[in-house]
Amino acid sequence: MNSPQIKSIVESFATSYLEENGLTLVDVEYVKEGSNYFLRIYVDKEGGIEIEDCGRASEFISAKLDELDPIEEAYFLEVSSPGAERPLKKAEDVAKAVGKHVFVTTYEQINGAKEFEGRLDGFDGSTLIVMIGRRKHAIPYDKVASARLAIVF
Repeated sequence: MNSPQIKSIVESFATSYLEENGLTLVDVEYVKEGSNYFLRIYVDKEGGIEIEDCGRASEFISAKLDELDPIEEAYFLEVSSPGAERPLKKAEDVAKAVGKHVFVTTYEQINGAKEFEGRLDGFDGSTLIVMIGRRKHAIPYDKVASARLAIVF
């Protein structure tokens, strides 16, 4: 089974369990690093996630994966917080990040750049408005390659 199929299976059974327990599924990754495979599941919670939350989610997900057995090779299961620089994977993630500092990359240049770091001033579902210094940059959402929260030092 390939990575997108595994991601879809995990999302299908994990989302409802996590939501019932006050958690949000942020992302699922199935990757090979060196000779090892990793299934990484990032979860979050309003007000911040705790290690106990990750532990309970890991136990449920592990048991469900044992039952369904969708992955042929040996792998490591990791359930964790997305961290301070949380990825903004979905439009609703971007909408929740309005007013926060973000880092956005694009598939093609916009105003001569492919990377934008600044305050997310707005998002209407189709365009991100990123304020860098005193200049606003309108970035079409369909041109966004990746977006994440960014820490300001």
